[in-house]
Amino acid sequence: MAIKICGITNIEDALFAVEAGVDALGFIFAKKSPRLVDKKIVKTIIKLLPPLVPTVGVFVDEPLDMVQDTVEYCGLDIIQLHGNESPEYCSRINRRVIKAFRIQSAVSLLALSEYQVSGYLLDTFVEGAEGGTGKQFDWSLARDAKKYGRIILAGGLNPKNVAEAIVQVKPYGVDVSSGVEVLPRKKDRARMVEFVRKVRGKDGSRV
Repeated sequence: MAIKICGITNIEDALFAVEAGVDALGFIFAKKSPRLVDKKIVKTIIKLLPPLVPTVGVFVDEPLDMVQDTVEYCGLDIIQLHGNESPEYCSRINRRVIKAFRIQSAVSLLALSEYQVSGYLLDTFVEGAEGGTGKQFDWSLARDAKKYGRIILAGGLNPKNVAEAIVQVKPYGVDVSSGVEVLPRKKDRARMVEFVRKVRGKDGSRV
């Protein structure tokens, strides 16, 4: 089970997340997000990370050249798209792509079939929000989505509910941001450790 912590804004949280057993780190470049981080900071953080830690850049409806320039500048490994980016747009990105879908009902899942991407992130639909809302959606819909490919479950996950989410959905991975925070932009170490423990099992093992 892959674990991604999103909304990383500082090196201290990044290094602790890796130490806690997180598989990938997410950096948000969406202008409306309270977790927006400057690309210079991201570049510095990535340079200081241990090897073999994938980094994910999160974008919302940005021009393709802006995304590509940011990817190259920062050294990002994976691109996560949270807007209305088309399948053709996704196909032109020279990195692995995770496409996010905000789920309201079973009808929301139909769009997944139009995309050929590395992963499908399912988040909760909240009017006017692009993600990171801390709200949960109907996990039975996520089970149905697995026929399209690798499902990454997001939307309201936290240390208290992630184990049950995994039992119900059995996703490829889980993605958390506000669920391991006390305040936006600052991760809580105890919550990160507990989240990883609940995903991995009592000893926190990846096996």
